[in-house]
This record gives sequence, C-alpha cells and structure tokens, in this order.
Amino acid sequence: MLQGHWDDVEDFAFVDDDTGISVSRDRRIFIWNLDTGSIDRVLEKHDRDVLSVEYAKGKIYSSGDDMTLRQWDLETGDLLRTWGPFEVETDTCSIDFLYDRVVLGCDDGRIRIFDCNTGESVRQIDAHRSGIKKVAVSPVTGDILSAAYDQRVLVWDATSFELKLELEGHAATWERSFNWAPDGKSILAGTFDGTVLRWGATDGRLLAEIAGDAVPAGNACLNDVSALRNGLTATVSDDGRVRLARLSATGSEWKQSAIPPSGRVLMNAVCLVGSGHSERSDGLLLAGAHDQKLHLFDLVDGRLGEETELVLNEGPINCIRVAREESGSGDAFVACYSGAVVRIALDKDRGAEISQRLSIHDGAVKSVRIHPREQYGVSAAADGSIFSWGFDGEIRFRFAGHTAIVDDVDFDPSGRLLASVSRDFTVNVYDCESGLLRHSVLLGRQSPKSVLFWDRSTIIVGNYWGDLWRVELPQEKVRAFRIAINGISSLSRCGDHIAAVSYDGSLCLVDPADMSVVGRIRAMQQKLDGFENSASFD
Repeated sequence: MLQGHWDDVEDFAFVDDDTGISVSRDRRIFIWNLDTGSIDRVLEKHDRDVLSVEYAKGKIYSSGDDMTLRQWDLETGDLLRTWGPFEVETDTCSIDFLYDRVVLGCDDGRIRIFDCNTGESVRQIDAHRSGIKKVAVSPVTGDILSAAYDQRVLVWDATSFELKLELEGHAATWERSFNWAPDGKSILAGTFDGTVLRWGATDGRLLAEIAGDAVPAGNACLNDVSALRNGLTATVSDDGRVRLARLSATGSEWKQSAIPPSGRVLMNAVCLVGSGHSERSDGLLLAGAHDQKLHLFDLVDGRLGEETELVLNEGPINCIRVAREESGSGDAFVACYSGAVVRIALDKDRGAEISQRLSIHDGAVKSVRIHPREQYGVSAAADGSIFSWGFDGEIRFRFAGHTAIVDDVDFDPSGRLLASVSRDFTVNVYDCESGLLRHSVLLGRQSPKSVLFWDRSTIIVGNYWGDLWRVELPQEKVRAFRIAINGISSLSRCGDHIAAVSYDGSLCLVDPADMSVVGRIRAMQQKLDGFENSASFD
C-alpha cells in the first residue's frame, strides 16, 4: 500500500516496474519508488485538484481543476511547460505515442491537441455538448476516444480528426473509466455497476459485459438523502435505485426499493416533499439521474406510487430542492452539471413542467438550497462560486471566499446565515442579507462533502473519509466523529435527529447532542474492515 496523499487519489501512471506517479485532489503529484513504497519527489505547482496524469519519454503530463495542462521532467521534477489556463477545467489527458502529441479533454466539450516537443497547438475538436471526463488514444492507430457527460462515447480519426465512430450506449457507463485494449481491437470501460464493458473498435458494438461479484447488479453507494420529520427517508445511489426507509432511534428499516421505468442509471439527487407529521406522509419524491432525467414519484401512504419523468438536457443532476405551497403547487429547483439551475413548476393537477432555465454559474452546480421563508435560493458550483438569486433568476449576491469546488451549502433555521463547504478544506459562514463572510474555519487536510446548519451556533459537516465534524460557532471549535468507512455524501434533518448517508452504503440516524449513531441500516456491505452489517435489504 502507498500512503501519503491528504485527499482523494484521482489517477496513477506507471513509468516502469519500479516507478509510479500519482495525482490527487490535495493538488500534489507524487513520484513513487514502488520497490520501497517511498516518495521520491513531490511536484506542487498545480493551484487546484490534479485529476489526470500520463507519462511518456521522460516527461510527466498532468491536468486538473486549475484549467491547465502541464509537462514535467521526471528526473529533475522541473516544470517544463504549461498550457493554459483555459476558460474551463481540464479533467483528463492522454498521450499519443505514434505522433508525439498530448490530448486534453476539457469541460467545454472540446478536445485540445498539442505537440509534445514544440508545445504548439495541433487541433481543437468541438466534440461534446458537455464536459469531457476521459480521453484515451489507441496505441495502434492513434485514434482518440472521448467520453463526456452528454452520455456519448466517441472515436476521432488520428489524422483527419473527423468523427469515426460512436460506441453503443450502456446505462451504467462511467465517463471516467475508458481505455483501449493493447491490440487496439477493442475498447474497455469500468461501470458503476462493478462490471467491465467491451466494445468492438471498428463498429462500436457492445460485445460483452463481464460481471464482478455484484449480486444483484450495481453498487449501492448512497449519494443523497432526504428525510421528513416522521422518519420517512429517501436515498438514491450509484445502482440507480430509489430507496425508502423508516428511521427511528428505537428501530430502523428499509421499506421499499424502486427502479424508474426507464431503467437503472446512477442517481445523485433526491428530495422528499410532504408534511411528514403523520404516518400517511402523502406527497412527492423527486430524484435526479446521471442521464439528465428528473424522476417524479407520487408518495401515497408512505410508499412510492406513479412515476413520471422530465428530460432536462442539462447534464447530470446533482441536487434538488423544492419551494412548495400549501395548495400542493410550487417549484422545484434542480442543480445541473451544465451550470444551470432548472426551475420546474409543480402542480397537483397538471403535473410538472420546465418553466425556466436559470443561468447562474459557469461550472457544474453542486448544491442548491431554498430560503426557509423568502422567495430566493442559493447555489454553489464546481468553479468555487456561490450565488443567491431570486426565483426569476436575478442575482442578489455573490458570496466570495472559497478557492476551490464548493460541494454543499445550507441555511441556518432562521434563514439569516448561510454555511458552505469546499475542497479548499474550509467551512464558511455568510450573512445572507449582506453577503459578508462571518466565519471561515479550516477543517484540516481532508475534504468536506456535505453540510447541515443545525442551529445558529452548530454546523455539522460530513467529509470524504467517513467523519462528521461538529463545528461550534462562534468559538470555531471543531470536533470529529467517525461514523462510516467511506465518505459522508449527504445530510438531512430527520425530526430531532440527523440522517446521514455514506458511500459505503450505510444510512445512519445521528443524535446531534453527542453525535452518536442511534440507528444504522445498510444497502450493501463494502469489502472494507471497520463496521459489521446491521441490516440487509432485498
């Protein structure tokens, strides 16, 4: 095992049998001695998260959230060349060994190709409608593969740069995991279902899906949670399922699991709408999927009923919040990868329809919250921006202070303060009426993921390592409580408790007084040490 990074390791490249290179969201590049496990050199010129690394002919190539592509000398560690900064993030790069070119995939959907020796631009390809998450070059032909959040996987000719092929689609495809087979005859991908896909490189036809140990298919990494006061709780996950549970300090259990009629696709967002004061709990459940679809389920007697869906065409859906009227009508606000917040009109008689697309951010919108009393919302994005805006889309304030991706925001119960967490390792607190920063608390060197503003003096933060941080204001005191063996992806109020979900498949009920877990059920058991399975779900 190689240990040393402070945050998520995003990519790894072999130089040879003895040397490896890793890049991380801690903004550092490590060159490893694989025989001893020691770090030979640390490269630290990137300003933000480093997401991709390649090696060729004594040179290292890296790219990431600082919108640059960089070339380094392996032997000395010197930075030789920087391409950019571009206007968008640069999540993926690959080496064309046949033509001595480096290929860059960008968040504006463009492929940018540069000469490795001269640094000159060779070609720009307008490839996709949304961000490119993976590029890879055929070792035999030099053809370029690109995979993006528009759910298309394309192959571009090495010499003409024209579109040559589109791979047959698959619902569980993960846009970050693609490569060519060594003989160039097929293309391989890893999926969120824990399987490997294989396509023919000449016709793009899906030839095989090789299953792992996942039974049933899919990984129940829980990505979001929404709870009502009576304990009715909804989660969504990588395996494309919506799950309902009943949480209680005296006993918790899974109640229902559903797959949308259109099929299983990774889901990142869920929102329960209902009074939550009775066992009946009639209302609505909204879930957002990776394929740009919003699923709306009727909620009757605490169970999922009829489902409808809306295609938003704004990239993967990251978050959903609802401003609902007593009449049953209202509006849902959907945070999308495109940078838009899509406003959905909800009507108990006419159903749901898109009413407005609010152009708020330049980067993917990670979180949205609606003010508890007034007619405005707040959203946060991957470009580090936070804005408050009226329901008509007019900007009220920009909340300045973060220097990296902002993953989550939340109002305090009074609506006077706003908390935000970012991959710059801080939780910030702002005054909602002035936009001024009131607190900025450093949380160490582990990235936060989720935030819940419990009361005016207490903020609960979940991180990517399975901890809950209790931040006590105004003293800015931080205490850590480990509750899971993987990241705490989302937090929600659940009566007098907190509902927390983890990428390890666990749904926990937490007492905010002492941060103890008073209830836990699991949608899966990860192959990691630490916690025993306390409940199963069929």
